[in-house]
Amino acid sequence: MIVRVLLLFALFWVIARVFWRFIEGVVSGATTAGAPGGRGRGGMQAGVKMTPCPVCGTFVVPGKAISQAGVSGPVYFCSDKCRAEYVPR
Repeated sequence: MIVRVLLLFALFWVIARVFWRFIEGVVSGATTAGAPGGRGRGGMQAGVKMTPCPVCGTFVVPGKAISQAGVSGPVYFCSDKCRAEYVPR
């Protein structure tokens, strides 16, 4: 009898915990996903402008690309090979 009560209590506790975690996830997702300029739980940034590599045309994120100072501003490359092949126009 006592074992049955303990097992029912453990089952109730697990079900309550799963339900509470689900509610926390829904509330957290609803509040952080809509935040302006914020990052959601998925880790994706919104509104990142990518620029093409002038040698091969591959689009790169300026903050993570290899850059070189150019006449009209920085030039962004996808690799060291493209930077070595670059001839300013």
